[in-house]
This record gives sequence, structure tokens and C-alpha cells, in this order.
Amino acid sequence: MRITRALSVALLMTGLAAGPAAADSSPSASASSSDDGSAPTQAGTSFRTATELDQGQQATASGSTGDYLYWSFAADAGQRPTVKATVKLPDTHAGQTWQLDVYDGLRRRQACQYGAATRTAAQGTASLDLACTLRTVRAWSEQWANDPLPGTYYVRLTVVDLQSSDLGQPVSAELRVDSKDIGGSAAVDGSLAQPLTPGIAAKSTSDEDSSSSTSAALSSIEPDGGWSSGWWSDRWAWTGVGGVLAALAGIGGYALTRGAGRPRRATPPPGM
Repeated sequence: MRITRALSVALLMTGLAAGPAAADSSPSASASSSDDGSAPTQAGTSFRTATELDQGQQATASGSTGDYLYWSFAADAGQRPTVKATVKLPDTHAGQTWQLDVYDGLRRRQACQYGAATRTAAQGTASLDLACTLRTVRAWSEQWANDPLPGTYYVRLTVVDLQSSDLGQPVSAELRVDSKDIGGSAAVDGSLAQPLTPGIAAKSTSDEDSSSSTSAALSSIEPDGGWSSGWWSDRWAWTGVGGVLAALAGIGGYALTRGAGRPRRATPPPGM
């Protein structure tokens, strides 16, 4: 009875521990699609004028072949962002090579874990799809490392190889950023005091003469629910569950090996 009860508790704890694991494989809440119609319809032309984009929004922009298109978004610790872009090319064009680059708040180019970030469109191709999945954003890193850290990220979309006859032709682009919540499997010991150097964004202001101007301001973009504290992850839950299971295993092993207890005193032979 005692062993059966211990095994039942162990199975119950294993079922509870499966909850965080299931959550790790699902997209984060910040990656949900946006239906409020507030998605940006233009892109910036530099890091300082990058258009802010929330994860899950479908951004659009129009430009000319040869332009640099910039967007920025926020990524928090434990997220693995995926940037997807679609370039709609003119009806007639020669072969072109387009490239999608992602930079962190310090403007360090981040490597793509997988995805086609550079692709060539053959002559007459109507559209081109690009994708870049970054490494998981870490809460802390060594100073010499180039690991992705929480903060603002920049996306740059441009053509890197084309013929001079195609320069300046009209193009349009669509961009979307989604993240997968990796969870405690990517957690590290340590955290940043502040998100990594919030980006600089363009801010429109109006004066008394009703004339508008553009000035630089700190970016206010951040994940839904704010930035994480950096110290909590489901690794703590797994550690606690592991400790409980280890204790139950020890109790069960003791119950199996202890036997029936100390043997009773032997009956003395007759005549003694």
C-alpha cells in the first residue's frame, strides 16, 4: 500500500510537470496576430528612422529598388524571433538578389539560425520570400559574446545585386515578426539590469504654426506585458519537481529493501 501510494504521487507530479513543457512549444502571447489595423504601412530609411513594429503585425511598405527599408521590434529573453519578408517585384526586371538582415540594439548583425535570408529572383519573378530565425534571446551573456539579448532589434531589407537598368523601379514589401517561447530550456544564470540599448526612432512633432517636424526620441516599443525580470523561468519548477521525485524514489527504494523489520527472538529449545 505504501509503495502504491508513492507511485501514485510520482505519476501526479509528472503530469503537473508536463504543463510547462507543453507551453514551451507554443508561440508566445506577443506573437498573436493583430487585428486592430494599426500595422505600419511604411518603413524607415535608416536605423534612426526605423519604423516600430509589434510582433504579430503585418507591416507593409512601398519603395524603389535600391532603397534600404528599416523596421524595429522588441524581443524578450526566452523568445526565438522569426522574421519573414515578401518582396513584390515589378512586372519586368532582370535577375535580382535581395537580403534580409537583423541587428540588435548595439547594431551588431545577428546570424540566422535557419531560413533563407538571401535569395535571388530570376528574370520576371513576381515575388520573393525571405526568412530569418534568430537564436534564442538570452537574459545574460559574456561581454565578448555576440549572443542576442533582450531589447530592440532592427530589420533591414534591401537588394544587394541588380542591374543598373532595374535601379529605381517601384517595389513593395510585407514584413512580419513572430516569436516562439522557448522557456526554461534556454534560461541562463544572470540577467541584464536594463534591456539592451533601446533604439532611436523618429518622432513627429507639431509647433504652433501647425507645421510638423521630425525629431529623434528613445523607442518606446516593448513586449506585451513589459520586460521579464530575468530571474524566473520554468527551470525552477522542473528543479522542484525533480527534487520531489528523487525524494519519493528514495522512500520507495527504502520500502522495498527494508524487509519485514528485525527478526523475532528465536524460541529457546526445550529444557533450557
